[in-house]
Amino acid sequence: MNPFRARTLAILIGSCAGLSALQAQAAVDPLQLVEPVAEYKIYVSENAGQLVTDTEAFVAAIKAGDLNKAKALYAPTRTSYEKIEPVAELFSDLDGAIDSRADDHEQAEKDPGFGGFHRIEYVLWEQNSTQGLAPFADQLLTDVRELNGRLADLTFPPEKVVGGAAVLMEEVAATKISGEENRYSHTDLWDFQANFEGAYKIVELLHQLIVAEDPAFAAKTDANFKTVFDTLAKYRTADGGFESYDKLSERDRKLLAGKVNTLAEDLSQLRGMLGLD
Repeated sequence: MNPFRARTLAILIGSCAGLSALQAQAAVDPLQLVEPVAEYKIYVSENAGQLVTDTEAFVAAIKAGDLNKAKALYAPTRTSYEKIEPVAELFSDLDGAIDSRADDHEQAEKDPGFGGFHRIEYVLWEQNSTQGLAPFADQLLTDVRELNGRLADLTFPPEKVVGGAAVLMEEVAATKISGEENRYSHTDLWDFQANFEGAYKIVELLHQLIVAEDPAFAAKTDANFKTVFDTLAKYRTADGGFESYDKLSERDRKLLAGKVNTLAEDLSQLRGMLGLD
């Protein structure tokens, strides 16, 4: 076990008294949640570290004025962030700075407070330029570095981890499926893949507990994740990326939405199953 992994497990085990309030209602012993949550925190930390590395390259391309490279790096750079979105509520201030949409700001794209990935996306695709992006790129890098540094001391409540997976799937089905998030670049399928991987990581780490409570439910959830991953795989490109989201027909979008809704319904039952409501 590496030192960081050991330290994370020790911290969470040492604070397991915070789980005692769940004891009376829990379908599983709260102590059984300690290691899966610790492993998930490690997963989040590893992705945050990768996000910093990828964002450094992305920002360098922007500041060098390399429009094509910046566009090519946009979607893959976001991947690590989208994988950890199930727990974005735990760092909501940074989430707003890193990943807000124009709609979240009073003056939309003209709002001086509109920054982060989507401000950069807007300029790269709608204005087809890197001009004027250096301050936004620098701030994005500052924010992802702060996120990475903050995680070590951040508490991961089990109910937030488990509930976050369901909430994210609901968001994908209700709003992201329309293509509203990456509306300028149409790189939404990259985000979807990362979102599903991040949610599945939570289910995977809790798999033994879920099987112990309801084997049929565990099998159904695994099958639904496989269906979603198989659907996305149809839109993979030869270079490992994804087709532009605007190439999907309305029928395909509705089909994908239906499958994600099923997954969201599955995951919404997990908190109750594990006694975390």
